[in-house]
Amino acid sequence: MLIVAVFALFRFVIGLSVVGGDSMVPNLLDQDIVVYSRLSRDYQPGDIIAMRVPSGEYYVKRVIATGGDIVEVRNGHVRVNGVEIEDPWGYGETRAERGTVIYPYPVREGNVFVLGDNRRVSMDSRTFGEVNIRQIRGRIVLRAGIWYLEPVGNAATWEDEEEGENEKENRD
Repeated sequence: MLIVAVFALFRFVIGLSVVGGDSMVPNLLDQDIVVYSRLSRDYQPGDIIAMRVPSGEYYVKRVIATGGDIVEVRNGHVRVNGVEIEDPWGYGETRAERGTVIYPYPVREGNVFVLGDNRRVSMDSRTFGEVNIRQIRGRIVLRAGIWYLEPVGNAATWEDEEEGENEKENRD
């Protein structure tokens, strides 16, 4: 019975993946083990996801835009629906890859546009285009390395943290 429960847990609720490479540095490191939740398909900008690209490789990337959004990469910055995004997780300038994705790029419903946090080395939607939600294995919720085990924040977590910091500043 325990084996069936563990199997069901990993088949329907959570999964494990290993970060390969430096595309998510400094927020996730090469060889970090990440735990992802399969429970929700409602991905939001800022979420970190585990996904499979058409070549069959598995990637860990951050959602930047969702279906119906229009993405532009220009002058080292990312704009979604004409507004430059706040990008606290991005490292390095975001440059468009030549000849792959044409901007402005409309993200179709049921798809997301993803970027690696380390923009200089990441292979992401700038290279292979949008990602269908059926390719997404889940939302990253936890990461582990040799000396640490910690939760991974998503957009809602950052907003909550910012609100908490603002409340603290207002009290001081």
